[in-house]
Amino acid sequence: MHYPKTIRIGTRDSRLALWQANFVAQKLNDAGIPTILVPVKSEGDQNTKTPLYQMGIQGIFTRTLDEALLNNKIDLAVHSYKDVPTDLPAELVLAAIPERGNFRDILVSTKPIDDEDWAAHHKTIATGSIRRIHQWLRKYPHHRIENLRGNIDTRLQKLEKNGYDGILLSSIALERLGISGYYTRELDFLPAAAQGALAIVTRASDTTLTDMIFNYLNHKETAFCTYLEKLFLKKLTGNCSLPISCLAIKSESQVTFKGELFIPPDFKEHIGFEFTASADMDAIMKVQQKSEMLLNEVNKYKTLR
Repeated sequence: MHYPKTIRIGTRDSRLALWQANFVAQKLNDAGIPTILVPVKSEGDQNTKTPLYQMGIQGIFTRTLDEALLNNKIDLAVHSYKDVPTDLPAELVLAAIPERGNFRDILVSTKPIDDEDWAAHHKTIATGSIRRIHQWLRKYPHHRIENLRGNIDTRLQKLEKNGYDGILLSSIALERLGISGYYTRELDFLPAAAQGALAIVTRASDTTLTDMIFNYLNHKETAFCTYLEKLFLKKLTGNCSLPISCLAIKSESQVTFKGELFIPPDFKEHIGFEFTASADMDAIMKVQQKSEMLLNEVNKYKTLR
């Protein structure tokens, strides 16, 4: 399949985002397709102090690239899929989801991590994710949480400068950037929907490019599992302002799905579910049904209060 020009790949300008864009570019270059990177700075990158859950903006890390696509300044955008809103602008399409990397969260510290010490003593943990905040406090309710924003390098600098006992990150970020030299502990938290996966977005009108990107870069299993996770998020009207987590894992012809939610407004109560279903429509229907059941439980709890 031939595309008549060099493909302009839009990306955020952080080191991790550039790694992701270069990964996509290399895949296309290997197929004989020329590319050029077009870095931009997103709204979320420009404001690194306000916690994301207080900003209340879906697509804060993707909107600038959406606009660049719509204005024909780039031909495709590479995103961390977890940052992509559940509904794209009508003129844009999700062209491909490459194979997913590590979806786990990780605790990073400058000091050795001793489980008994962390369970017994007060610690200060930094994260900008409302999901990670409440998952952590569920395990360590006596710990103090500080807001943490910025790219991966900035967060690691703040870990050392501010004397935090630890910060919470995605494992894949450290892996992709080859960062080492810290004490780490991978966590068993359920991740954000589509964490560890990339999303490639194109203009709906550019069918030739969209088809080509799908053929070269889409990973069927990852695309289906992350579709289920994003469906769960959408059914719960979720975004980065709510502590919602989920994970779908496909094995042969079956999918195992786990989902959980901390109940607003104080997020003290926690509910979740798990099921195994045959792939495709059965799994989709069960995600929809379980999401509705979860919403009913949330509404019952609110009524009782």
